[in-house]
Amino acid sequence: MSIKSKVFAAAATLTLVGGVGTIGALSAGAATPSCGSTCLDLFSHKFGTHKTPAFVLDVLRQGAHVGQPVILFQPSNSDPAEDITASLQGSAADFYAAGLVSPALALRYGCTVGTGRFQFSNCAGSVNDPAIELEYSPDGRDTGLCVGVALNATVNEGVTLQGCGQSARTTWIVDTNDSPATLAHGYVPLINGSGSNFSHPYVLTYPSNGNPNDKPRPQLTVRNLTRFSNGIGSPIGSVVDNQLWGADFGVLK
Repeated sequence: MSIKSKVFAAAATLTLVGGVGTIGALSAGAATPSCGSTCLDLFSHKFGTHKTPAFVLDVLRQGAHVGQPVILFQPSNSDPAEDITASLQGSAADFYAAGLVSPALALRYGCTVGTGRFQFSNCAGSVNDPAIELEYSPDGRDTGLCVGVALNATVNEGVTLQGCGQSARTTWIVDTNDSPATLAHGYVPLINGSGSNFSHPYVLTYPSNGNPNDKPRPQLTVRNLTRFSNGIGSPIGSVVDNQLWGADFGVLK
């Protein structure tokens, strides 16, 4: 049964991600004017900030096909390959209840303490992160293809377009828990829903030795979450830049 929601969640996701204000961890935007306010411009913190995102999520050669690689490319308001829509699919707890994510992943990212079937005695707080899909929508037209992985997440699995709503492989959990030092600035990791490692989950990653100007274009992958910690104080719980993601409102300039 499809998990595809008809509710576009740019604003809703922004609200769910810790109330980070006008430059939320995931907010809405549009690469092309025809995509409008339903689209977002997702970028890697490795190369930019909300003020200057530098490179944004892009479907290689505009190919609307299952298995088409997902890369980063220079922002352009005339490039439909950068048109991505976000839809809220529920929460990590909802996916666990539907049998689509592992109990281990739900324990850390989808646990609602003391309610219903989620009465875990060792719950790590009351985190229940939102889960989204990112659909390729060139010029605002949905393709039914979402950013995901072909197989259950493993180290260096390439990120490609896959059929939306068919499994947790195209679902991304907005991780509000693992990088508190960057959350307030609007940068979060995105966990692929098909993994089962709760301490070092598989997250959207830009290759550490790659650059979007390289040829052939480096493909995004999933890799285990990598954190830095300086103990009590700030910054704490920082995640490496190539695993931190943000998005901006509005048509790209």
